[in-house]
Amino acid sequence: MKHNPAFLALVEEVIPHISEVTIEQYQADDRWQLIDVREDHEWLKDHLPEAKHMGRGIIERDIEARFPDKETALLLYCGGGYRSALSALSLQKMGYTNVASLIGGYKSWVQNQLPVVQD
Repeated sequence: MKHNPAFLALVEEVIPHISEVTIEQYQADDRWQLIDVREDHEWLKDHLPEAKHMGRGIIERDIEARFPDKETALLLYCGGGYRSALSALSLQKMGYTNVASLIGGYKSWVQNQLPVVQD
């Protein structure tokens, strides 16, 4: 998917203010709660193992009910790492202190031939 320049500029502005984690870092650290912020139809097609779904449109509304401890290690991912970066910044602004975005997101995971699952 080709993204528009204003969206890409917004993401580039956010990146220095969030933490990003590589697939290798995620795999080496079992403390992460993995959250898929993609749209419902993307989630239903398939998703990363162990992931929980909280779409970009509702994550800010629902995160505290699901993860009341704001020190929980939350690793967000989306299709390519853009929406998850924006979501990570939102959660930081809400007081979450240990939130990151998965670099490359779902696309990178699949390119590395890692497993995906369907519910």
